[in-house]
Amino acid sequence: MMRNRLPLALLLIIALLVGLAPATLAAEKAESTMTLATTTSTQDSGLLDYLIPIFEKEYNTKVKVVAVGSGQAMEMGKKGDADVLLVHSRAAEDAFVASGFGINRKDVMYNQFLIVGPKSDPAKIKGMTDVKAAFKQIAASKKKFVSRGDNSGTHTKELSIWTALKVTPAGRWYVESGQGMGDTLMMANEMNAYTLTDEATYLSWQKKTGLKEMVRGDKLLLNPYGVIAVNPAKYPTIHKNAANAFIEFMTGQKGQALIGGFGKEQYGKALFTPSAK
Repeated sequence: MMRNRLPLALLLIIALLVGLAPATLAAEKAESTMTLATTTSTQDSGLLDYLIPIFEKEYNTKVKVVAVGSGQAMEMGKKGDADVLLVHSRAAEDAFVASGFGINRKDVMYNQFLIVGPKSDPAKIKGMTDVKAAFKQIAASKKKFVSRGDNSGTHTKELSIWTALKVTPAGRWYVESGQGMGDTLMMANEMNAYTLTDEATYLSWQKKTGLKEMVRGDKLLLNPYGVIAVNPAKYPTIHKNAANAFIEFMTGQKGQALIGGFGKEQYGKALFTPSAK
């Protein structure tokens, strides 16, 4: 009986070591610093405050986070001012990679966009599930709408809806904040206005703003996030190993589990759904 136990124990140890090997090797290769350019929603939702310390400890890499709109994050990547991007503007992401600025793009997670607004609901859109119809009703009634106006993923989504309606929003009812998602929510609240937001930031800031959910569920409101390494062939000084380690972390079993659990205890639901393949 004893003769069978030792080989089994050795096999278990070997299996464990093999399972840990990829992360260990990546940790050994990763540079000591890295710049992550990301959308404001990952910062404002609290997700990065949750994930980054875990990544830093596991890979021994200090992360500088620059939270801007997705468009600005990709502009940083094009200039070689970031090592890795975490963004949510799929068409722009694909163009970024196709132009040779990015490599190793992978799906990470998704949630959805919402239209939120004041409790009084002056445009009478609460409960609608057709986002184009809701936008059309806001524009027709000329009730205030606050746009990000910053070339972010959220702003790009908003503009695509106006374009589909063949509506050019303008006038006193349409205000551009030029701010991140959290600040835009605060501005909408102060102006008794509607805005388009990602669900994670809305839930994280709900108590600060008092804005209410108005429209959800349209397939146009799906909000996928991707992670992309900046191409070291264009910028040899890029911290490519740290960038790929971050991609490995975000899309690996541990990172995906952390993402899938984030927010459940506080909000009763996860703020993001993991989607790595």
